[in-house]
Amino acid sequence: MDKKKAAVPLVCHGHSRPVVDLFYSPITPDGFFLISASKDSTPMLRNGETGDWIGTFEGHKGAVWSCCLDSNALRAASASADFSAKLWDALTGDELHSFEHKHIVRTCSFSEDTHLLLTGGFEKILRIFDLNRPDAPPRDVNSSPGSIRTVAWLHSDQTILSSCSETGGVRLWDVRSGEIVQTLETKSPVTSAEVSQDGRYITTADGSTVKFWDANHFGLVKSYDMPCNVESASLEPKLGNKFIVGGEDMWVHVLDFHTGEEIGCHKGHHGPVHCVRFAPGGESYASGSEDGTIRIWQSGPVNHNENESSLPGNGPTEKVKASADEVTGKIENLQITKEGKNVDKKDKAIDN
Repeated sequence: MDKKKAAVPLVCHGHSRPVVDLFYSPITPDGFFLISASKDSTPMLRNGETGDWIGTFEGHKGAVWSCCLDSNALRAASASADFSAKLWDALTGDELHSFEHKHIVRTCSFSEDTHLLLTGGFEKILRIFDLNRPDAPPRDVNSSPGSIRTVAWLHSDQTILSSCSETGGVRLWDVRSGEIVQTLETKSPVTSAEVSQDGRYITTADGSTVKFWDANHFGLVKSYDMPCNVESASLEPKLGNKFIVGGEDMWVHVLDFHTGEEIGCHKGHHGPVHCVRFAPGGESYASGSEDGTIRIWQSGPVNHNENESSLPGNGPTEKVKASADEVTGKIENLQITKEGKNVDKKDKAIDN
């Protein structure tokens, strides 16, 4: 496989504190979008292809640990140290609802059908909010063994995945019964868990190890040891023939899925890399760092002559590109605070 020809990334400034989470929307008729969470308390929305800033969601009073977009990229959600998760209109930047918690909220995720929002955090409770009835009490799943670090949906919203900050393993919960049906064992706490675009694989990072699990039968498919502790890993979504990792060495590593061999290494961040994610078409990937920047790296050329059916990827994904004019037209009426404008903060951001 060819190595990436140009290792010069698009550098996205704007956050004043570390970037701790990144999330790409699926490809929509208007392109695809990237949302970032930062300890500066203000999630930011960007054009996923160009990295151009679209808007900033303002309202949290503490560090934002997690963020996501629904499948249509029409709504955003964020989880914060201010004891709340917020639902936002991704077109206007307006806050639609604030879901209050009793402790720090560390992670959030929209269900595939976009009707539910899942949250987890220091309360050790998985909460499922009905977005059609946002004022209604959430459904609580109470038996998490520790503070919740990551959550995700799979199996058409029939299963929930979660990991804990202090203990190893990934727990899989049956949504109907609220019971743990399987635990994927890891030696260290899982800091990143990603369900592949086609739902076939779960990619996890724990300590210095990246693992790939069968998302249907829960068997371990691949396990690779990295040269340093890694915080995040992401599988290429179209062919599934490579994956990226980021961690404490400040580099973004690109590795072969089949062999674990490093096929690229990108330097540029000035602090540990907290999160890495592939764009939905696999043509680029983003990294977020302690240095407060997001860097978008271009993937190498895709070999379309490879037999896609024999590769463990996420299946072909039709790519719909939006022109700059289309994206501009979509957001021209945004009422989100413009980048660079000074906003008085009444409350100091909470780091934890």
